[in-house]
Order: sequence, then structure tokens, then C-alpha cells
Amino acid sequence: MLNSRRKRSGKLRNKQTGIAATSLVAVTLGGIACLPGLASAQTPSPLGEWQYSVGIPLQKMYQPNIPDWQVRLGAAASFQPRFEGSQRYHVVAGPSIDVRYKDLFFLSSGEGFGVNFAQGENWRMSLAAVYDLGRRGQDDPQELNGLGNINAAPGLKLAGEYVVSKDFPLVLRADIRRYFGGSNGWIGDLGAYMPLPGSSKTFFWFAGPNVSLADSTYMNSWFGVNQQQAANSHLSQYHASAGFKSVGFGVSAVWLFNKHWFATADGAFQQLVGSAGNSPVTRSRANGVADVSINYRF
Repeated sequence: MLNSRRKRSGKLRNKQTGIAATSLVAVTLGGIACLPGLASAQTPSPLGEWQYSVGIPLQKMYQPNIPDWQVRLGAAASFQPRFEGSQRYHVVAGPSIDVRYKDLFFLSSGEGFGVNFAQGENWRMSLAAVYDLGRRGQDDPQELNGLGNINAAPGLKLAGEYVVSKDFPLVLRADIRRYFGGSNGWIGDLGAYMPLPGSSKTFFWFAGPNVSLADSTYMNSWFGVNQQQAANSHLSQYHASAGFKSVGFGVSAVWLFNKHWFATADGAFQQLVGSAGNSPVTRSRANGVADVSINYRF
């Protein structure tokens, strides 16, 4: 998942925010998966979408001369629900990857493979190819028995981020994703985050809310129960409507050990609402996640 951190209050806040943007903007913690080398950043998770790119839009504002190449590699682990809406949790692990070229192109286990096609000093628009690992019955045979799999699928993500100002570094973010195969639907997110007080030259953190909406195709893939699934499982038929899917809140932090090594941590809470929350597939409306990673910056 992409991470950085900073401070608040006048010049001191600006100085610390600049340090965070300079030293670790674009750290990825989102790339945690059961299969090595695959990114699960776009698979439904209590982690807020903004946490995959936290700090990136602040970099240009506080670091005018961005290096042509920025490369960060690491390993990550996550304690997360077995599926969205599950009562049971497990630990998964995988790589953390973030490569950027001239503030234009990026390859990230959090943001996907894409380009910033339009941008200014305090905003950017990006288009990226992303990948959703889907959901497998074996993730939780007891609860998902008879529901079948949601196949892994590629997708496209259009995202935009805007920073209010240096003196008030509130970052607003919106994105929309379309998957081709698997859930085969549309899902979008609205989020915001800010640097928090208590940051220093070696520690930075952010926090903010996130809201997700989806169309009926996406909602029924994850939360609906069709006639065949009802016959094969212990669940009743259920049609999930388009609308709000979840609301949540997240915190992301980073510790700088030296010039090259740093650690990141993310925590988030999500409450499923509407059709997602009322679905018979959902065993718990409230889900949380905790991620950690160790990274090396070249």
C-alpha cells in the first residue's frame, strides 16, 4: 500500500510534510497476496482506496525537483478478513512494489500500472491497469460453500487527487474502476486524508475517511445469491442493489530507519451498508485490517 507521513501547524507542518514527501512518498503496502508476485490492492478490503496512494499528490508541492526514477521494494503482511463481510480472519503476505518515472508513469502493487495523464502543482489525474484477485470458495469453505468463485480479472481505474493548499494539506480523492470478467462491474470511491500531529523527521502518519459505491452487477457478484447458488448453499436467494457499499476510516504511518530502509503500517475499519450489509453472504458488517511492511528505497 502507498504510504508517507507528516506534521501540522504552520511552517513546522509544512517542513515535516516536505520531509515525508521527499523521503518516502509512494511507499506501497497494498501489494499483499496469497500468491507471490500478485497484487491484491484492488481486491475488496477494509483498507481505504486512498491508502494505496497516500502522500503522492503532496510530493510535487513540497519537492519541486522529483528524481527521474523512484524505486521502492519490500515485503508486506496483512491480517484481514477471509472475504469481504467475513467474521474470520487470516494472515497473507507478498511483495511491496513501487516504481515511478518522472512523475508520469508508475508500476505499483497499490495503484497498478498507469500514467498521470493530466496534472498540476496540487492535483493529478491518472489512468491505470489494475487486477482483482476475486474470491475463492476455499478462502472460507464453511461460509462460501456453494457460492462458487469470483474469478480474478483485469480492470481499468480512473483516479483524481487534489490538495487544498500547503497551509491546509487536506487531500481529496475520487476514483472509479471497471473490471472485465470476475465481478464484471463498476465500483468507485470517495476519500480524504490529512497529515496528523505528532510526526517527526523519522515518523509520519495520516488519517481519513473513505466511502465506496458500486453498480448492481458488482454488488451481485460479491453479495448477491442467485438461484443456483441458493440451491448449492444454505443461503436464500438475494438481489443486491446498486448504491453505497461501505463507509470506513483508515490510518497509515511510516517509520524511517535510515536513508534506504523504512517500515510502513496501515490500519482501517469498514462498515458494509445497504445491500452489502444486508446480504446473507455477509457474516459481519464490520471488518478491519492491519498491514505492515519492510521496504528498501534505492
